Amino acid sequence: MKNDSDDILYMHMQASERFVLFNGLNFREFAYSLPSALDSILLLKHQFDGGEYNLNVLLESASSETIAKLLKENVRAYGDFCWIDFEEAEGLDELDGSELAELLYLGHTKTHLQPPFFRKLNNQYVYLAQDDGWFNKVYFRSLSTCYLMLGNLIPLKLELLKVERTWFGIRKRKELTAIPLEVISTLVPILAEGVVFSFRDVKYSRAKIEIPIWVVGDYLNMDEMQEDFLERNNDDPDIFVIFSRKEKTWDCVIKNDSYT
Repeated sequence: MKNDSDDILYMHMQASERFVLFNGLNFREFAYSLPSALDSILLLKHQFDGGEYNLNVLLESASSETIAKLLKENVRAYGDFCWIDFEEAEGLDELDGSELAELLYLGHTKTHLQPPFFRKLNNQYVYLAQDDGWFNKVYFRSLSTCYLMLGNLIPLKLELLKVERTWFGIRKRKELTAIPLEVISTLVPILAEGVVFSFRDVKYSRAKIEIPIWVVGDYLNMDEMQEDFLERNNDDPDIFVIFSRKEKTWDCVIKNDSYT
């Protein structure tokens, strides 16, 4: 069905292989939620017309200036959108045939032959998307970067989805802070179970904002995940992430004793 899924975020983390499967995360949200801005990426699968061609790997790359243009693109319309970041352009010129084969395999199959972290590139991420925002598989060199990204992503999605205006019709100033790592750490063991953050079911009051989370399991088929979540959504949430509007603090409350 591939409906827009901006109002939910599905995550399933495979910590041993350092990747996370997402539904409801797009490239723009990912880039804006990272602790450090993307500087250079090598485009493995795309339809972007504006990259710089590298004669060694026969692929296009994007500098920070070009990434700014790419962020304005509708990359979901590309179908496959896959990239890997790199530190220095010289690293691309040093890649050998076997390393290039691994990169092409990553883009083609959206899985790895070897751990996809290359010494010559010093990459922090591998981003593999099919219909960006629908199925995204992201490898993280350090999973702590993923946790920091999630701490920025949740407030970002709330701000994007919550059209809260004063009676003058002027949007209120941004009120949400990043979620601290110690709060995200409470969620980490549960991310391995496969969870849905439901922004369509967020509860707003004068005192707090409550984001419900359901544990739904491991999915590769996001149509199936969405259909099953519609049924699971009738049950009480397993967890709440809560923002105190007065104290400007975040907390995580686990309601289901199975996950305490």
